[in-house]
Parts: sequence; C-alpha cells; structure tokens
Amino acid sequence: MNSPKPSAADFSFTQKKQIPGQLGRTGEIFTPHGKIQTPAFIPVGTKATVKSVLPESMDQLGSQALLANAYHLYLQPGPDILDEAGGLARFMNWNGPTFTDSGGFQVLSLGVGFKKVIAMDEETFRSDEVIADHKERLAHVDDDGVTFKSHLDGSMHRFTPEVSMQVQHQLGADIMFAFDECTTLHNTRKYQEKSLERTRLWAKRCLVEHGRLTDARSHRPYQALFGVLQGAQYEDLRRKAAQDLSGLSEDGISFDGFGLGGALDKANLGTIVSWMTSELPVNKPRHLLGIGEPDDLFVGVENGADTFDCVAPSRQARTSAVFTQDGRVNISNAKYRRQFSPIDDGCDCYTCTHYSAAYLHHLFASKEMLASTLATIHNERFIVRLVDQMRERIEAGDFLDFKSEFLGRFYFKRNNA
Repeated sequence: MNSPKPSAADFSFTQKKQIPGQLGRTGEIFTPHGKIQTPAFIPVGTKATVKSVLPESMDQLGSQALLANAYHLYLQPGPDILDEAGGLARFMNWNGPTFTDSGGFQVLSLGVGFKKVIAMDEETFRSDEVIADHKERLAHVDDDGVTFKSHLDGSMHRFTPEVSMQVQHQLGADIMFAFDECTTLHNTRKYQEKSLERTRLWAKRCLVEHGRLTDARSHRPYQALFGVLQGAQYEDLRRKAAQDLSGLSEDGISFDGFGLGGALDKANLGTIVSWMTSELPVNKPRHLLGIGEPDDLFVGVENGADTFDCVAPSRQARTSAVFTQDGRVNISNAKYRRQFSPIDDGCDCYTCTHYSAAYLHHLFASKEMLASTLATIHNERFIVRLVDQMRERIEAGDFLDFKSEFLGRFYFKRNNA
C-alpha cells in the first residue's frame, strides 16, 4: 500500500490566546516531526550543531526545534550527504522539528563584508555600495540570483531561488525560507524599492520550485515554506511586502508562514514588526529572524511574532558572557573566582544545578573546552525558558506585568549606571 503524498495539510498553525489589545498571541505549529508551542525561541545550530553542545542536551534544556544554515551546509558537507542520511534531523540525531534559512543573509554578509550585525539603527550613512573596511566583496547580486565565493576555499558558486529550494529540500527541514535579498539600513530608499521587487519575484520562483520538488520528493515528509518580508525601516515597503507575499499563490501553492527579515532599527523594532504582522493572516505563523536579546524578544512577542532564532546566546557564552536575572555578566571576572554558588540561583539548567560560578571561572581561565559547553547550556536554557515564560504569562493573562518585572530587574544596573 502506497503512503499518502506529502501536502501542505501536514503543516498547520493554530492561534490560541491573544494579549488583550495587542498583536501578540500564543499558538501551536504542527509539523511532521512534532509540534512547537509558540511563542518559542529556536536555538541556532548553524552547521547541524549548536556549537559545543550535544543535540540531546538541547532537548533536555527545553528546545522545541533547532535552526541550521543552508549556506554553510551546502558548502560542507553538502546537501546530498544530508539527503542520503535521511535529512537534517536524522543526520544530527535530533528528534524534533527543524528549520533551515535560505542563505540570503550569508550572501548579504559576503557581499558587504560585515559579520552578524549590519546596522541596528537608521542614523547611519546611505550607500548602495556599502562594504566593511578592509573586506573583499565575495557576493554579487543580479535579478536572477547571486554569485558568491566560498569563504572556505575560494571556489565560486551560484544561488538562485531554484537552487536554494533544491538545497533546502535536500536538507529536509520541516520549515524552510524563501530565497531573498537581505538589505542593510545603509542602503538607499531607491535600492530598497528595487530589492523588494526582486525579492517578490524570487518568492514566486521559490513557490513554483517548491511545488515541483514536493511532488518529486513524495517519499519525504512535507516541508513548509515561509516567505521572507523585507523593507528595512520603511512602513509602506514593509506593509507592501506583507500584502504581496501573503497574497501570493503559484499553481494553488502559497506560503505556509512568513519570516520577518532584514536589518531592523532596534529603536523602532516593535513598530516595524507590527507593520508586518498587522497585514499578515492570523492563521499562519511568523518567524522573526535573528533576534535574541531579552528586550527585543519581549518586543517581538508583544507585536505578534511567534518564533525567533539567534546565535547570540551560544556566541556570547563562548566569550564567557552569561545571562542572569540581574543582567548579563562576564564569568571570567575576578569576582567569580570564589563564588561557589551557581551562575544564577533562579536557573534550573544542567549547569546551574551541577556546577558553581567558580568552576566556570576556572574553566575559562584554563581555556578548557568544557567552559563553552556549560556556558552555552546555561545561556540557551535561559533564553528558551524566558520565551516559554512569556507564553505561559500570555495564557495566564499577565504578560505585560511579567515584561515589566523581568526587564526592570534584568536592565536595572544598565539603566541606573
């Protein structure tokens, strides 16, 4: 007896409770590999691993899903390897849902030479040839796609919407993102308009190729496709992107959800997110890309984002920066040398229930690999649990009280310096 063909019916979102008078809500995303209770923070395992931490540990600390990077996995080990292994989740021994991004952000960073933050405020210079100091432009965008040089060996590659879909289908994540051009806050208004139309046309091509591949790969579970909204800090462009992509349909195939992307002006993050979410259908999930700071997560949740991803918790952990209820601290500082209590007395993570701050201080001072493992477990648990608590407090009806209490304590020292 033949198995039923995969279809969009294998993926769904149900909205549950809304914050009174706000766009924020709780809900459930259903995927072939399990459900995600939203809002939820999705830790980043760029190369099919959260650096220094076992996938089993990510499960134990409460991660509902993990996100990997299509660009990096395309280059190494190659999407054909993951496909042959049975997909991303099986390859990395992860038993829950997975996400892959499209590679669009990495193409941007290759093009302009910046690392992870392009600009978080709009009071910056304007140029369409922006590039970081002393950096070579490794990616070139045209209307058909992007040509880029591998950061690993200098080899040349070509990504188009069709290639991105082919790569991500082979990677096998439950949720994929359409290929988009991610602009910076430095780009001019004229370029933002041109880029928005380019991303819309790429989105149409992604839908067509996604439909073809879903039919051709009927032996694999259904993979949901999210359209990515750009528009920088411009209200009309953000709203247009939301309207265009939510109304887009190719051969009866439309987007299963939406990614809220691009460089975002931190000072106006909530307003920009609300422009998009107020235009999007309530029965489809919204993922806010690259957001992981506590204050930004509260703003995102309050304004209608359902899921989030960011490398910040793990990256900061590897530099000995760890979260506590009283703010982020550097565990390498001398004051922790004799602190035989946990990093954070209120934390239930494996690190805090088994080890002292003094021990972590010693590990970092000794440059032991275990330092990164224990600090990352703590940071990821802290952020995963924080967003879980937001969900619980929305359900309980006192989200805004929780927001005030948490942020007042977490940023107290910074605000009273």
